[in-house]
Amino acid sequence: MTTRTDLTLTIAGAAGAALWALQQPIDKRAFASGYDDVELLGRAVTSGPAWKSIGFAMHVANGAAFGFLFARLRRRAPGLSPRVAGQLLAQVENFGLYPLAAIVDRVHPAREQLSPAFGARQLAQATWRHAILGAVVGEAAARVERRERIERINAV
Repeated sequence: MTTRTDLTLTIAGAAGAALWALQQPIDKRAFASGYDDVELLGRAVTSGPAWKSIGFAMHVANGAAFGFLFARLRRRAPGLSPRVAGQLLAQVENFGLYPLAAIVDRVHPAREQLSPAFGARQLAQATWRHAILGAVVGEAAARVERRERIERINAV
């Protein structure tokens, strides 16, 4: 059964992914890397100008899935701070999936148009981006848990 918490954290995941995508122009300059997650996703499905909107939608959907998964896993680690748990899961995803970037650089249908996804700068960039996602979802979880504690106290 999907709960209000599941929905809240799903939305938080989508918001975190949107924030990640919107700040990419800044981190691309800061890390001196043109790697762009929205472009990677969008150009995987279209070569036309719609890649930006399609890639953004796919990225936000991935963030929503992350938020939902976080909500479900959070129930299994209630003693861990929600902010720490958000960062932990985001970085587990980051470092778990990062090796696939080497494969993406070789097989992506638009590889000639994309900046490399694999490299030291790209890993640092991905770590920063996942920290944003983890912070948004972790903060949302902290607020949800605080609200739930207050509701339990008021119910007594």
